[in-house]
Amino acid sequence: MRTGRISEHGFLADGHSAALVDRAGTINWWCPPRFDAPSVFGRLLDDAAGHWSIRPVGEFASTRSYLDDTLVLRTVFTTATGTAAVTDALALEPGARGHRIGRESPRVLARVVEGLTGEVPMRVDYAPRFEYGRVNAYLTDTDGVIGATAGACRLELRANVPLICGEGAASGQFTARAGSTHHFTLGYAPTYSGGTPALPDADQVLADAVAGWRSWADLHDYHGEYHDLVRRSAMVVQGMTYGPSGAVVAAATTSIPEELGGDRNYDYRFVWLRDCSLTLQALWLAACPDEADRQFSYIARAMGRIGDEPVPIMYGVEGERDLTEHRLDHLAGYAGSRPVLIGNDAWRQRQSDVLGEVLDAAWLMRYYLDPMSAEVRQLLHGLADQAVGDWRRPDAGMWEARDVERHYVSSKVQCWTALDRAVRFGTRIGEPADVARWAAARDEVRAVVLRRGWSDRVGAYTGAFDSDELDASVLVMPLVGFLPAADPRMRATIDVIERRLSCNGLLRRWDADPAGFLICSFWLAACLAEAGQLDRARRLFAQLAAQANDLGLFAEQIDETTGEQLGNFPQAFSHIGLINAAGRITAAAGRRPGDRPAVPSDHMEDQGA
Repeated sequence: MRTGRISEHGFLADGHSAALVDRAGTINWWCPPRFDAPSVFGRLLDDAAGHWSIRPVGEFASTRSYLDDTLVLRTVFTTATGTAAVTDALALEPGARGHRIGRESPRVLARVVEGLTGEVPMRVDYAPRFEYGRVNAYLTDTDGVIGATAGACRLELRANVPLICGEGAASGQFTARAGSTHHFTLGYAPTYSGGTPALPDADQVLADAVAGWRSWADLHDYHGEYHDLVRRSAMVVQGMTYGPSGAVVAAATTSIPEELGGDRNYDYRFVWLRDCSLTLQALWLAACPDEADRQFSYIARAMGRIGDEPVPIMYGVEGERDLTEHRLDHLAGYAGSRPVLIGNDAWRQRQSDVLGEVLDAAWLMRYYLDPMSAEVRQLLHGLADQAVGDWRRPDAGMWEARDVERHYVSSKVQCWTALDRAVRFGTRIGEPADVARWAAARDEVRAVVLRRGWSDRVGAYTGAFDSDELDASVLVMPLVGFLPAADPRMRATIDVIERRLSCNGLLRRWDADPAGFLICSFWLAACLAEAGQLDRARRLFAQLAAQANDLGLFAEQIDETTGEQLGNFPQAFSHIGLINAAGRITAAAGRRPGDRPAVPSDHMEDQGA
């Protein structure tokens, strides 16, 4: 595998898609039309699947950072003869600011090389491969613009250094001298619609991207603990937001494995209702609540009218429902991990926890949903009605088990959350008879969970009814207000889970999980804060924050022994977990001794209806 490990990559975004660039100045992933489109650079998954590198010719060391409050990446190369910087950005539409960024981005990737000191011989290698590496296009040179067209994809590359076209690739060399600049602009357009690719000036692309990202950051002023970490994570989540719809994808990549050489290699470039709802909660904590109505409108339109069938738990970025999984057997896979998959068959599953997550997010954002649209009201009513029946049914659970359905405790708890928040909304979303029906079902769910979710043998709430197997998902119980974290049984559960599933501060989801799962680890920190153990919560938070890469980015999991990041990248779930844990710690630190925590998802008043 010629590309570096996933944690060695930086993340660029434009509100439609994402690009990943490694420490050596190589773009190893880009799907220009949108997050889940076929790649034109796919070397993450196979050495022959396309890349674009700009790097020194000889040996070098590199350091990198984002320009402040942006997703514009600057990499500085140091060699024996001098230093040079490469600054990379995906273009935002010119003049777009604040919450308008990313809605009409031109699908342009710009790279600017600056000579800083001395002289640095540099090399460019440009090798696009379309359809996830299946198609090797013919390259043409027309007045210094390198064109590549095959199938539905058209790329044009303009540079102010000479490039020579070869067999499916172009390359060239130049010298970056102190004070020199060298510009590269790569544009995408569909082959048969949309005209020619845009090729704006690379300096202007960088300037617009910097101004656009900073205008978004200026709208969000978080005042809690871990200020810089929260702002960076909020920006990463914004970078994974599809501008036209406002939907947030789970990650920018597909098939980065949970275990090297393993087969749990799924496509995460879609929108999970669970992630969407937790994102709203995280962005509320990070002082970014402004687009709640837009997010809920996306959810309502994607779902359509809710009937008796299970609520779909995931969608495409424009609300597509059929996400049928396909294998890409021509790709070797990340670090030899196969299969490589596009699409995700989890869209067919019943996952009852999403009912609670959507209603919980709606309750938290209720003031931003006023006046509530008819489609959002119908959505919330339909979800509550489905929770009345679904809590009795087994499901695949939030970890999306692909074997048999079970009566997962966390799914039942989130059905309770759905019903509890529906009761709080009251006649804003239903008739008095509906509210009474929801309240009765809520109380029944709670009683059954308290009885069948607890294992005397383990001394904890376990993963499924009448089971002795631990599952970190039950840590949501105090986080949604089902039980206080200081409740004796909940406190015992937190302690048992930490003792038996944690190593080096990283918490596995279950006993045989191959690596620590970051959002579960942040849930543990949040639970400790809710239980009044602030010092322990802060120590754990610091351990987890230190697992990010040098740019503050997280994948989904961390190997507990080696510290290697695993899973798709960057992972919204992990960054959401950081934000929410920081908010819990901040809130807990602000309570006076003897105060009783409010319902955690509320951060306001009422302990229960």
